[in-house]
Amino acid sequence: MNNSKTSSVSENMAAAEDYYEEYCASCHGKQVQEFVDREKWVHGSSREEMFEVVKNGAETDGMPAYGQVLTDEQVYNLVDFILAAIEDHKAEEFTSGENTDVIFISEGMKLKLEMVTENAESPWAITQSNDGTLFYTDKSGQLYSKKGNDTQEITGLPAVKFKGQGGLMDVLLHPDFDTNQRIYLSYSKPKPGDANYATTAVFSGILENNSIVNGKDIYIAEPYVDTNHHFGCRMVFDNDGYLFVSVGERGKRDDHPQYLDNHPGKIHRLNDDGTIPSDNPFYNTPDAVKSIYSYGHRNPQGLCYNPETNKIYDNEHGPRGGDEINLIEAGKNYGWPVITYGINYVGTKITDLTHKEGMEQPIRYWVPSIATCGMEIITSDKYPAWKGNILSGSLKFNYLHRDVFDENDDWVKEEKLFPEIGRMRSIEQCADGYIYIGMEEPGKIYRIIPM
Repeated sequence: MNNSKTSSVSENMAAAEDYYEEYCASCHGKQVQEFVDREKWVHGSSREEMFEVVKNGAETDGMPAYGQVLTDEQVYNLVDFILAAIEDHKAEEFTSGENTDVIFISEGMKLKLEMVTENAESPWAITQSNDGTLFYTDKSGQLYSKKGNDTQEITGLPAVKFKGQGGLMDVLLHPDFDTNQRIYLSYSKPKPGDANYATTAVFSGILENNSIVNGKDIYIAEPYVDTNHHFGCRMVFDNDGYLFVSVGERGKRDDHPQYLDNHPGKIHRLNDDGTIPSDNPFYNTPDAVKSIYSYGHRNPQGLCYNPETNKIYDNEHGPRGGDEINLIEAGKNYGWPVITYGINYVGTKITDLTHKEGMEQPIRYWVPSIATCGMEIITSDKYPAWKGNILSGSLKFNYLHRDVFDENDDWVKEEKLFPEIGRMRSIEQCADGYIYIGMEEPGKIYRIIPM
């Protein structure tokens, strides 16, 4: 091959790597993690099939049509870059399981990772009972318990629609779990009679001998939608025993988040049995969904509660740019898609507005996006220098993000922890006071140990 042709190929691949970083990494991983296992691909894996889906998109799965901004030649270059990266095993450049002896220093604390389990492919959520039993979900539809060296799969779960971003998601224990053994699961529920449609639902039952008995849905978001993304699905209890549930706008940004007559794009407040508190902000508003607590949300994939201040926060997976942390308050409108700091994935504008009267500003936002998922506020004495700090996972850049706020929720500073650890789905400060983090591709759960 002559030098000019070699140079042209190199330039094309360099440009394609830039396209990947700009358009693809936030959803598919900086190191092409989501592409490694071709058996999981749903739109074909040949070069021509990849070209078609990159160029024309897959609307129901939230995949934009990049033929709007890339030429056919550029699309082919992008496809060839992905295929070459897979062959080079680029997605395996960092395996955190081989680096658990690495010491990380933060605010004077020495920290290391301790492997807890690696039997789940995509551990989407983690929680723990007071007796030390760890519970964690696998997005594909499994729930596990682990105590000591004993791992058990729990039966009696609902059928999930495991496609795109859907599956079995959050797991939460009732505040009185020690006495009532009640457990909650959020998941993507297929529509009865037409599995092309799905919605966000909360299932609850009693844990008995590694099975959930008397289980039923206590919350079902309406309407069912024919997309496979933006389910939200995070849950927290507050000090008063109210259950908060986040629901994404299901990719229907013009139809759902700004309207009170539907569930998507909202955070909902329920009693522990799924009934609706009569003091909810829109309970007496004509035609409004009574469970709505706040609205104008895109895809809240993180939700946390500070029992010391009685404050709730979410983090929202934004479009291209515009990831947010919000202080969630009753009746407030968080603006999506009327205001945002992000743009469309293909680079076009969503809106010219970042502020509007009557719409809340985030207390933190990211441009460019880090692709947030998972969230926790730290109250444990095991991490004294992190008290009051908020942790978020970065799906795009593969690290744990720490944000420091003052007592007025004004942002102070940030820190990037455990660089290149992997695509983080779950962060939980558990009953034992330790922080647990769950990664996908490959699925691993770690405990962060102060030394």
